[in-house]
Amino acid sequence: MGTSLLKKIGQLFIIGFAGKTVPYEVKQCIHTYHVGGIILFSRNIGTPEETLALTTELQREAKRANYEYPLFICVDQENGVVRRLGKGTTILPGAMMLGATNDVKAAYEIGQITGKELKSLGINWNLAPVLDVNNNPNNRVIGVRSFGECPEKVSQFGKAMMAGMQSERLMTTLKHFPGHGDTHVDSHVNLPVIPHDIERLKEVELKPFQTCMKAGADVIMTAHISFPALEKKRDVPATVSKAVITGLLREELRYKGVVMTDCLEMEAIASEIGTEQGAMQAIQAGVDLVTISHSFDKQVRSIQNVYEAVKNGDLTEEVIERSTNRIRMLKETYLQWEDLHRERDDPLTIVGCKEHREIARKVYKKGVTIVDEKKMLPIYQNSSGGIAILELENDIFTQVEDQRPSDVSLGKVISTYVRSAETYRSSNMLTRCEVSELVNKLKTFDIVMIGVLTGSSARMLRQLIEQLENERVSVIIIALKSPYVVVDLPRASAYIYTYEYTYPALTVAIAAVFGKEQVYGQLPIKISIQ
Repeated sequence: MGTSLLKKIGQLFIIGFAGKTVPYEVKQCIHTYHVGGIILFSRNIGTPEETLALTTELQREAKRANYEYPLFICVDQENGVVRRLGKGTTILPGAMMLGATNDVKAAYEIGQITGKELKSLGINWNLAPVLDVNNNPNNRVIGVRSFGECPEKVSQFGKAMMAGMQSERLMTTLKHFPGHGDTHVDSHVNLPVIPHDIERLKEVELKPFQTCMKAGADVIMTAHISFPALEKKRDVPATVSKAVITGLLREELRYKGVVMTDCLEMEAIASEIGTEQGAMQAIQAGVDLVTISHSFDKQVRSIQNVYEAVKNGDLTEEVIERSTNRIRMLKETYLQWEDLHRERDDPLTIVGCKEHREIARKVYKKGVTIVDEKKMLPIYQNSSGGIAILELENDIFTQVEDQRPSDVSLGKVISTYVRSAETYRSSNMLTRCEVSELVNKLKTFDIVMIGVLTGSSARMLRQLIEQLENERVSVIIIALKSPYVVVDLPRASAYIYTYEYTYPALTVAIAAVFGKEQVYGQLPIKISIQ
């Protein structure tokens, strides 16, 4: 009975590890505990060949351990700013870029391509789409990961992307329930609180989840956020709240599918409750799958902690049985050992193929947004004064963005159109002295294009832009990630919104600036520039 129960509990856990091969500790978790699945990050992803070799090795290990069904192998491939796949795969537009297209079909197509490439690499489950309604300009952790600020738009685009992935038999995840959009705190580092009453939550935050649940959701991921309107105990994250998971999601919204946690090593859980205790409390609250992404010791202790809770009567075997039944039903729907042997002749020919890149480029053209305040675009030729580019160094990323865009350069892209353009680089934290030096260097140009990733240097950047405009220099601001960065800046001659710092987004945007492409995007959020 003990071994059987331990393996049932193990099915409730998704674990992660470092490296591009399967470590001994993971093999131990597979054979001893029968963990339900594996979560992959960029640290695990090499070439497509290496990734497929890794997922194949994981499934072979599960087969040797006599699993009834294959392992879940999941990844956060939201596209845009949060993507785990690397070189050799297609770079695809993220949620806010899709929202800017106003084309729901585009969301379906990108979902479908995402499904094809992940499945070709042996990944059977995507932790997407994000259904958070981003109506808080200060929300750094969601931001452009959201389709926009309108609940209806998020609902329809999320539903379409989900359907596109499911059409390729890729499992999907709706996140982060009940909604992570209206917060300025990152749950990776602290516990956010959303104070709205239940009526407001139903009008905004819950709408996309309800729409996609009706359309056939596979899995819902919980948010490590406190909702006082739903959970009366102070500072209790939704992930471990029975009122939220069982009361709201299961009973009121009648959701019968699988519920998973976000990673329990995030500080909103780890620093207050503790990962091991958080795992037990999440299952008590009604969660089926617990995610622990990094530490082997915490993974094992959490499984054993749940096992001891059942033995001590703090958790019933019926709770474990209900969750394993839901997990089994999901695996029956999507995962069979026979399917793993029916692979295409060469699945890697699909990954990063020309057809996928062409579809992605068409969507980028629909999404990149230009607001031309002074009707100065496109720039067809250099004037005598020339063009300068200012790139601000940036290392401010949220923890979920573990891909650093070191190979993307605004200056390099612009130089393909204007070889004489000069590129200047400066700290993302400009000083008064640096502003003065930059004004002296840049005032001799007719046009200065400034790439902005974060609002960290807004006060000094404001001074730089105002002084350049006073010198009759036309300033073009390129918002390379969040469109909200322009709110703290003075009016410029033109604005380009790429929603993500990726090479395809940047090349389409700059091609449009120089009249080589047409772009059609519209801001999916309201921007008020002073």
